[in-house]
Amino acid sequence: MQAYINAEFTSDHVDTEVGDQDGVPLAIRGGGPIINTTGGQESSSRMPERTIALTFDDGPDPTWTPKILDVLRENDAHGTFFVVGSEVARHPALTKKITDAGNELGLHTFTHPNLQTIAPWRRTLELSQTQVAIARATGVHTNLARFPYSSKADAVDDTNWKLIKDAGRQGYLVVVNDLDSEDWQRPGVQQIVRNATPAGETPAVVLFHDAGGDRAQTVAALRSFIPAMKKRGYRFTTVTEGLNQSIAERTPSVPLLAENPAADKADVWRGSAVIWTVRAADGMLWLIAALFLVVGLLTIGRTLLLLLLATRHARQRRKPSWSWGPPVTEPVSVIVPAYNEKEGIEAAVRSLAGGDYPAIEVVVVDDGSTDGTAAIVERMALPNVRVVRVPNGGKSNALNTGIALARHDLIVTVDGDTIFEKDSIRYLVQPFAEPGVGAVAGNVKVGNREKMVAAWQHIEYVIGFNLDRRLYEVLNCMPTVPGAIGAFRREALAQVGGMSDETLAEDTDVTMALCRAGWRVVYEERAKAWTEAPTTLEQLYRQRYRWSYGTMQAMWKHRRALRDPGPSGRFGRVGLPFLALFGVVLPMLAPVVDLMLLYGLVFWELRETLLAWFGMLALQLFTAAVAFRFDKEPMVPLWRLPLQQFAYRQLMYLVLMQSFTTAMTGGRLRWHKLHRAGLAQRSELLDMPLPAPAPARLDPGPPTIIAPRSGSDDRASGRVAAMPVEFDPEDLPSAGSPPGGGSGPVYTG
Repeated sequence: MQAYINAEFTSDHVDTEVGDQDGVPLAIRGGGPIINTTGGQESSSRMPERTIALTFDDGPDPTWTPKILDVLRENDAHGTFFVVGSEVARHPALTKKITDAGNELGLHTFTHPNLQTIAPWRRTLELSQTQVAIARATGVHTNLARFPYSSKADAVDDTNWKLIKDAGRQGYLVVVNDLDSEDWQRPGVQQIVRNATPAGETPAVVLFHDAGGDRAQTVAALRSFIPAMKKRGYRFTTVTEGLNQSIAERTPSVPLLAENPAADKADVWRGSAVIWTVRAADGMLWLIAALFLVVGLLTIGRTLLLLLLATRHARQRRKPSWSWGPPVTEPVSVIVPAYNEKEGIEAAVRSLAGGDYPAIEVVVVDDGSTDGTAAIVERMALPNVRVVRVPNGGKSNALNTGIALARHDLIVTVDGDTIFEKDSIRYLVQPFAEPGVGAVAGNVKVGNREKMVAAWQHIEYVIGFNLDRRLYEVLNCMPTVPGAIGAFRREALAQVGGMSDETLAEDTDVTMALCRAGWRVVYEERAKAWTEAPTTLEQLYRQRYRWSYGTMQAMWKHRRALRDPGPSGRFGRVGLPFLALFGVVLPMLAPVVDLMLLYGLVFWELRETLLAWFGMLALQLFTAAVAFRFDKEPMVPLWRLPLQQFAYRQLMYLVLMQSFTTAMTGGRLRWHKLHRAGLAQRSELLDMPLPAPAPARLDPGPPTIIAPRSGSDDRASGRVAAMPVEFDPEDLPSAGSPPGGGSGPVYTG
């Protein structure tokens, strides 16, 4: 609707050749500027002698129409204003001011098109919509119409004659002009006056404009033109008043036409609908334009902040003298929550167990898998790998079970489809050399990046991990330690109550809790983990839906941090607003970029629109190139970035909108399981030897059921509860002591 009503115009003049005139009666071609084809007539009329009808096209305009009305009032003159319907709808009060001052209205179509180039139904609509808009704005009706880009009577050709007769069948007198002031060209005040001045005592319908551009010269010309013509004996009138005088002189018995007759009530009601539709369309475009500006400013601001702080972070890490501190060699427990991960679990476990870190135990927590995941790991018989079976209870429960049974105080959490590089664990735990570090986020890499959908995620991951997480570390408000590769101090986890099942994003939830508790959460880019990204849009949608919804849940859960003192308040007043602004608000407003692009390609200047879009794309490419350079990734995948704008981004819009809707309605989601094809075939990317299986052990006998003590779910005390589990009695720590000597729950067997 906005595109329809917002047609732009600059004048009533277009240089076009006059076509064939054989079908136009000589009485019309050689007649006056007022053409009457109503009721089957074919006649024309002129103004009476020494009479000028001032006509103004393209208004009303809030700047220039009031100035022209003032000039008319000062000189006791009236005119006929041929108004554009869309402008009437935008300025109804100004339109009424025209008629209240004794002036007359005429139709100049609704959107100012060339009527020769549009369909018949559209021509009818252009006139009728303007009529009802006038009816609602002023309460009057008009019998006059002037076509955009019309000229004089002698320029009427066969095509225009058909349009004039069609307007006559609708009851309109068509008005052209005798003299064109050509004020639309802004030739100077004196030239406008000369163009509008009739020869001798000849009457004239003179064309001016009260809109469509700067009309200062028009106003100035009228101030001198009207007094000058009055001195020559001319009087000024409206078209209808002058026509009535001409009719009375020729045929006194013919009824006179009413000037600004009252409108039908039905037209007034229809006009209300038109005006409110125009206002809604204008308001919507203003809203979208404002949002577009907001999105642009946020995008540019975020990009500058990313480049500034991420570059600072990267440069600091590159200094030869920089280090986390003394080498960390404490033993590490790796927790692998797994649910139906048979495709990738073997490669994942081998990569973890075969790392170059001196002391690693791997605890695979099978969360009620039905595809034999646990059996696959057991058959591997690796010496530093344990398998724990629990009934299906969700990822957070599986993680808490593994943490509770872990022997060591440094905890690494890994997804069951993730492959670690040989040195990943060693790099991942080095930040714990700083006592204040409670958690470390690793660098997640997409392993199956050959597919288009996965390649888009590869670009997103590289940018997110190598710019966003560097930025968050500098600001000390890291929102998420990724589930694919993260490390925690047992002490820190105990302080915040372990992994919560209150949100679907347990990794984001616990990271926010750690930040609020005063622990530093840092990023170690050298610790890399290869994961299998979704390869279909459906799988990607399900995954991102859960992530987005879980993040919103976590933000809502920790909203009280906005008012807290100390580290919690700092995170609440820095991290939460930052995440809300750039993680929720900006992505949800981003569709206006696509809307404006589409609108611009169809209705605005194509060149400017494309330049703006390619400028935005260039900014994204530059940002991505910086991230790829930081991560020492080849730039080749970036050729896919332009395609990402037309499919991937739109999918992310839908994901975020549905997540927001779900959050607002209080819905809940389960732990979605994505289909995996396995990354075992990509071990060549890792360039690491996998450990050989350990010799088979004796059958330890039937598993023992282990249950936590009563009260072990007391999160206030820092205890982490686990569901009843089954595991090998040989894997139990000594009775009565928590695994690894930490502050976990006490188990009895």
